[in-house]
Amino acid sequence: MPVQFRAHAFALLLAAASPAVAQPLEPIDVDAEIVLAVDASRSMDLDEFAVQRDGYLQALRHPDFARAVAAGRLGRVAIAYFEWSGQVQDSGLIPWRLIDGPGAAAALADEIAAMPVERSRGTSIARAIAFATVLIEDDLVVGARRIIDVSGDGANNTGPPVTEARDAAVARDITINGLPVMAFPGGALADLDTYYQDCVIGGLGAFVMVARTGEELAATIRRKLIVEVSGLAPPMSAIPVDFHQPTDCLIGEKRYRQRYWDGR
Repeated sequence: MPVQFRAHAFALLLAAASPAVAQPLEPIDVDAEIVLAVDASRSMDLDEFAVQRDGYLQALRHPDFARAVAAGRLGRVAIAYFEWSGQVQDSGLIPWRLIDGPGAAAALADEIAAMPVERSRGTSIARAIAFATVLIEDDLVVGARRIIDVSGDGANNTGPPVTEARDAAVARDITINGLPVMAFPGGALADLDTYYQDCVIGGLGAFVMVARTGEELAATIRRKLIVEVSGLAPPMSAIPVDFHQPTDCLIGEKRYRQRYWDGR
């Protein structure tokens, strides 16, 4: 069965740090529902991918993140995590976890650390957003804020157009925030930050934070998560305000087609 049709079954595996989750059909109120959608395409080599994943581990284990969760009205958030490339892999998904303290956050980090590394060809931000939307639309958790947090080092180049998936999610009152990873050589776009700003993010309070070096990646992820769980006003855009040319949101598809098909 394709992974898109198994999202509900995976979500039924909801784990939590409180006994209340023993009744999985009863919706759980949280301050925010956050889906972390993390690029696992082959545009990153294994060392680069390890740096990216370690950034999430550090962010979840950091005391500032736990303090931000505790400061919420309910003091708990729900987080799901998956890794994607041209598709979303079953083995790359951790369904909803209730985070209500540093122990639960560290346990999620441990789960992510134990995941197998599976990378494949293609970059489909659109499929990642669509899959994350299915997870959020499941009624197992109910958050005041519904957020998809997309990180990646390239433009959408396969699957549906990214703007279609973005607009469908925004129409369901979901906010999409972006973390373009520009820390590694060989990225698909020199202006990936602008691409994320114009083509990927959307919804109330949507914002982009950019990681421009491997050393700053963990801190950028942590700052982004703290803003998302706290409900604070988003930071100033990481992209300078200028009059840049309109972004071609199909640039990834065009380059991919030219590279793999036009030359044949």
